[in-house]
Amino acid sequence: MGTLDCILYGFSVCLQVDNLTFCFIGVLIGTLIGVLPGIGPMGALSILLPATFKMTPVGAIIMLAGIYYGAMYGGSTTSILVNIPGETASVVTCLDGYQMARQGRAGPALGIAAFGSFIAGTFSVLALSLMAPPLAKIAYKFGPPEYSSLMILGLILIIYLAHGSMIKALMSACIGLLLSWIGLDFFSGYDRFTFQTITLQDGIGLVPVAMGTFGIAEVLINIEEAVGRRKVIQAKFSHLLPSLKDWKESVMPILRGTVLGFFLGILPGGGHVLASFASYTVEKRFSKHPERFGKGAIEGVAGPEAANNAGAGGQFIPLMSLGIPASPVMALLLGALVIYGLQPGPLLMAKNPEFFWGVICSMYVGNALLLVLNLPLIGMWLQVLRISYSILFPLILLFTLIGCYSLSNNMFDLLIAVIFGVLGYLMKKTRFEPAPMLLGMVLGPMLEDNFRQSLVMSGGSFTTFLTRPISAAFCISGILLLTLPTIRWLRGEKTRLAEKLAEG
Repeated sequence: MGTLDCILYGFSVCLQVDNLTFCFIGVLIGTLIGVLPGIGPMGALSILLPATFKMTPVGAIIMLAGIYYGAMYGGSTTSILVNIPGETASVVTCLDGYQMARQGRAGPALGIAAFGSFIAGTFSVLALSLMAPPLAKIAYKFGPPEYSSLMILGLILIIYLAHGSMIKALMSACIGLLLSWIGLDFFSGYDRFTFQTITLQDGIGLVPVAMGTFGIAEVLINIEEAVGRRKVIQAKFSHLLPSLKDWKESVMPILRGTVLGFFLGILPGGGHVLASFASYTVEKRFSKHPERFGKGAIEGVAGPEAANNAGAGGQFIPLMSLGIPASPVMALLLGALVIYGLQPGPLLMAKNPEFFWGVICSMYVGNALLLVLNLPLIGMWLQVLRISYSILFPLILLFTLIGCYSLSNNMFDLLIAVIFGVLGYLMKKTRFEPAPMLLGMVLGPMLEDNFRQSLVMSGGSFTTFLTRPISAAFCISGILLLTLPTIRWLRGEKTRLAEKLAEG
């Protein structure tokens, strides 16, 4: 089938009543999650993942994907009205969006955020439809050595682009890899790190770890920070549609943010967060009046909001075509696909075309639904923002624990969620990023499997990773990324030493 035929087939799948309903539920919950500060798409997906296990794989991923990109839309509402980002990528929107709201221009700010998100989201899905099939064909040339090198490169990129210390990010990723190897050895059948416990022979489940690290930990962090003390802008939204002047100032930022966000979203570790920050920087440099940024410039809302939605769509390309997650959210979706019995990567399109094209085309529908939902329901989201956290957070904890227990009716999963909830809280307090840990836990089994297959194929020789061109390119790229910070540090030390000698 040609691409157009595949897209039409995908629409025939996603427009089925049950799948369309799941899409609507996903984007609605996603918008709500984006509106509620402190939860974020990762926490929401972790909490709601168990609820999808009785659904069909295509319906489940349609809903989970809708929650993810829906949260990108909803995050702008709190940034503009409350000066609190609903999720990380909306941090930049606070800078000018909140200032516009204080100036009585909350309506145009929310309107341009919604339209910019729709344009960028639609572009990213269109690009996903066109780029994923060729990438999948290239991936057919991949063998175990290439997959091993690519997974290692993905981990290194997450570590390299981590916010904060690379050493801490590396330690976090190693912890994730160690956790992934708990249980029975797939090749030999021997116990590993189980401490003679039958429960640990199946390993530590991804879902309880994610629900604890990103669900319970986020609740604990937000309770400590007393985010309940927030003030909602009391504004009437009589002019939601941006004026012609607003559109004139926003068209180019939206287009630039869309392209920039999409390509940054494809990169492992880049994603929508980096895209929104990069877009804001680009717009400030392109602007004829950079002094207006931070004081209510509509370009500072349009560009980053377009970038983070395009980045969210771009992250599905390496997941769908190569089976490599570009972010923690994609890692969780990868784990969900494995749980549903699907193999992400180049064979996904050939073996499960209904799933592949159904999910992609559901994003077209989801973006349209989000545009329809976001503008009329702003008043309702304002009321949601006034819910006391003393009511909201206990309910979140309750649903998290119920979801953990429902996985296998095992109290051990509850214990795991609580332990990793405390661990996630401590990691965030000590500036250890939990995202590399989750990515290491997802990639660990696949990395081990491909790595050992590579050594079996080569008779135990590690040179197989360097004699195959694609694998060698990945290995060299990973080595360069690990050595660059050391080279920068040595240059800095050399400069400081030269300055001291000059002063002496």
